[in-house]
Amino acid sequence: MAAGKNKLEWMARTARPFISLAAASLLLSACSTFQPQAPVSEAPPAAPPVETAPVLTPRMLAAQDALKTMVSLQDRLYRVAAPLLINNADLCKTQARNLLGFTAKNKYSYPGEYADAARAVLGYNDRLQVSGVLAGSGAASAGLRKGDGLVAANGKTLPTGRDAETEAAGVLGPLVSSRASLSMTISRNGREQVLNMPVTRACAYRVDLGNADNINSYADGSRVLLTRGMINFAQSDEAIAFVLAKDIAHNVLGHAGTLRQNASLASMIDNLASVRPDLSLLIGSGGIKPMPQEMEVAADQLALYMLARAGYNIDRAKAFWQRLAAQYPASVLNGYMAVHPATTARYAAIDRTVGEIKAKQAGKRPLVP
Repeated sequence: MAAGKNKLEWMARTARPFISLAAASLLLSACSTFQPQAPVSEAPPAAPPVETAPVLTPRMLAAQDALKTMVSLQDRLYRVAAPLLINNADLCKTQARNLLGFTAKNKYSYPGEYADAARAVLGYNDRLQVSGVLAGSGAASAGLRKGDGLVAANGKTLPTGRDAETEAAGVLGPLVSSRASLSMTISRNGREQVLNMPVTRACAYRVDLGNADNINSYADGSRVLLTRGMINFAQSDEAIAFVLAKDIAHNVLGHAGTLRQNASLASMIDNLASVRPDLSLLIGSGGIKPMPQEMEVAADQLALYMLARAGYNIDRAKAFWQRLAAQYPASVLNGYMAVHPATTARYAAIDRTVGEIKAKQAGKRPLVP
């Protein structure tokens, strides 16, 4: 997926985002007086100082719990999105890229107490570590694992420190675009090893988690974001895939650009993807206009093809959208249906497209809209 402002995407193209303590020793000296009658015995050597663990405050514990939840949800999005992105590269047209198929972070990827939480929960330090591997990607086939440290690519040492994500993307991007595979040096269990990592052609859309409980998702032309609330509402991986495919389809069809909403949607994604979003921006419509019916119908149709090609069952897609519309209608501001209106035309198009896809599957014809 495309890297954005501070995050290194699994496609490793263009990017978007502990203190080590040194103990000081104090040397004490003293004068001793010698007396013939009672010689002074040598003092035993001082025991080495015992390093104590930092005291965990309630705020630090809360940050650790929040980070565990965020990482779990993001991993789930990666897993569900993988077949949609890889199996639909030809439908993504100009947005398909050669990708390695992993994301990476270090302790600087998180602000404030979340940096300490990342160290405690994930073991992050200055070096970039693999935070997610896209199933079916070149990275997965080469054996790259979550937690692996990134040392070098084709012999070029990868950066560490505060700007490592952005700088590493600058190294990896040109290498991936011009090669069929990449030699990656990683560190695992204290040892370095080299993996020959094939590139994977896939839709280059980054998939983000939104840290908010409103039931919505957003697509700004290059990214897709599902809120925590939407994931919890969807419940199943299949339903999450319905939402992801719809937003990927909006991106492929260029709908945000047509409506001149790229900036508004990008701003919303930037905000909600942060670990501490400004939830006041969710008051009202958030500056995002509803999609016209014809765009919704077109996105539904393309999304169903993408779902079928990715191996998802499309029979329950209409029922999901009907359930969402019934529980969170367009009158719920900053809900999904407020910007993606449910109409009879949409449901009719879904029925028609499902029938069309099943006929092509039965006749063993290509699943192309």
